[in-house]
Amino acid sequence: MSSRKSLHIALIGAGRIGSFHAESIARRIPNARLVAVADPAPGAARRLADTLDCEVAHTDPTALWSDPDVDAVLIATPARFHTPLAEAAANAGKHVFCEKPMALTIAEADRVIAAAAANGVQLQVGFNRRWDRAFAEGRAAIDAGKVGTPQLLRSLTRDPGPFRADPAKIPLWTIFFETLIHDFDTLLWLNAGARPVEVHAMADALVRPDAKAGGHLDTAVVTIRFDNGALAVAEANFCATYGYDIRGEVFGSGGMVTMGDVQRSSLRLFDGSGVSSDTWRLDTHHFVDAYTAQIQHFVDVVLQRVEARGPTGAHARAALAVALACIESVKLGRSVALSEVVSP
Repeated sequence: MSSRKSLHIALIGAGRIGSFHAESIARRIPNARLVAVADPAPGAARRLADTLDCEVAHTDPTALWSDPDVDAVLIATPARFHTPLAEAAANAGKHVFCEKPMALTIAEADRVIAAAAANGVQLQVGFNRRWDRAFAEGRAAIDAGKVGTPQLLRSLTRDPGPFRADPAKIPLWTIFFETLIHDFDTLLWLNAGARPVEVHAMADALVRPDAKAGGHLDTAVVTIRFDNGALAVAEANFCATYGYDIRGEVFGSGGMVTMGDVQRSSLRLFDGSGVSSDTWRLDTHHFVDAYTAQIQHFVDVVLQRVEARGPTGAHARAALAVALACIESVKLGRSVALSEVVSP
């Protein structure tokens, strides 16, 4: 571990979320410093670096592995690059914060986990919902026994509309690997100590029916059975016309806790047209504090100021197993036991 008082972080991936994380490192986290940006797209790294007063920009992220000024990397590239970059960074002795999903197969997840352990580096995965105040307080209420024994759980993600993406450019099974993966981690986290044992998933192209023949799926509902008897539902859709919508709920033998809403703020406008609210939002509107808090925690763990509390590579592996079971369920048209996808 470096003796520096601030953690020197390099960003890999200068897209929308990567740019937001880079801004957090540069401007919102006092004991972190953005020292490099890497992105293969011509000019992308340089443009982002310049806006954040960062001197170093690369088109090849492997240049970071030998840079002594880089203590850690934050990986925000397309998902298919997460595993090789995280594994290489760990093998180079760099601490790793990796956006979800950390991997697309169990074997890949195991490689990243093993590389981090072998090289003694921290590995944290970007499941930001755990860092949202409402969800964190919900988990605390569950831990305190205020809802009794969890029996029914629910988590949903509805991305903001209108949907303008090209379905042909969206990787197969994105709705499970990159959207519902958040909900799977959330449900496993809220039902702490329980293990998912069976999954049934249904998915279709309801936003863009014309893209279904190409394998694009934009709407899904998943049911999960846990070994403690609890049942959970996760759902996702790529086009909420009213804005980014994430919510969670845990109903138990002693009560219920709900988390999340659809409003950007609590503003209410009363005028000649009636009563209205400021509701339309993106994920970066709602999760600005959570996005920042997760990186702040990563920084503090590496600087040995706090104990690590996840989400770890093992948590990412567990959520991935549910996603893989969902894919098999859709392919087979039936429920799938987790044991069919990965050994316990």
